[in-house]
Amino acid sequence: MARDLSVRIGSLVLPNPLIAASGCFGYGLEYEDVVDLSRLGGVCTKGLFMTAREGHPPPRIVETPAGMINAIGLQGIGVHRFVREKLPLLRERGARVFVNVCGTTIDEYVEVTKVLSDAGGVAAIELNISCPNIKEGGIQFGCSLIGTDQVVAAVRKATHLPVIPKLTPNVTDVASFARAAESAGADAVSLVNTFLAMAIDVETRRPAITNVLGGLSGPAIRPIAVRMVWECAKAVKIPVIGMGGITDARDTLEFLLAGATAVQIGTANFVDPFVWGKVLDGLDDYMTRHGVEKLSDLIGAFDPTPPKAVHA
Repeated sequence: MARDLSVRIGSLVLPNPLIAASGCFGYGLEYEDVVDLSRLGGVCTKGLFMTAREGHPPPRIVETPAGMINAIGLQGIGVHRFVREKLPLLRERGARVFVNVCGTTIDEYVEVTKVLSDAGGVAAIELNISCPNIKEGGIQFGCSLIGTDQVVAAVRKATHLPVIPKLTPNVTDVASFARAAESAGADAVSLVNTFLAMAIDVETRRPAITNVLGGLSGPAIRPIAVRMVWECAKAVKIPVIGMGGITDARDTLEFLLAGATAVQIGTANFVDPFVWGKVLDGLDDYMTRHGVEKLSDLIGAFDPTPPKAVHA
């Protein structure tokens, strides 16, 4: 029996819940030799500003136990070059394109969004209001409820495309930011972005990366991300896209059961670019074993009743 892995995010229907996370999959085309882009639920591009951005100088990535810290600094080619060079090729390959939109001001978020809205071939706008390793824009909006409301509302007015703010975990109550995004007109929210972190080279006694601080990703953050997704899914009615340390089908199912409608896979793609097929096969196997015909039936199916105590 064929299993239905499709999920719905607002007006979007994805063939499965797997989306390549921004910053970990280039512009998608870099992986086309190993991944059928049309088979993925979606591809979320590297962050785009109005103009090209160099990012931080290397070293800007350091491995950590069960993860990594990065401070790439949102290096990118700019929205006009993306529309001219990358987007037509992504359309040809049948990719559902989520574009990660960045800005140093609200006006820049709006202008980048307008360019993408007029281009054709973009499925959704993911608003990056949560990058922890640049000093201007981004997180200054994502760490303020008023800022979140203002940037989401402005972008909502500027586009017909689904608007999906990407939330930071570097706040006290992430659910309140999900509610702010929802009230401002967001179609969904995605979370979590990386956790602010640092690493020290003990031999030189200096920072391991040039920006000193960076964002921690990978399996180390997954239990915290699952908790935050669960809190947000309970707080809002719009879909939640979960991410943070997903490496296999079991991890994906944790997020879905916690209330995520779809998930993004990032760091694991660096370790194993063939992870996508393995996760899809794992989901199909789980559904077969549990007699589940539609994956969407698992969304939010978590039972918070504590397990029975085990006595020694």
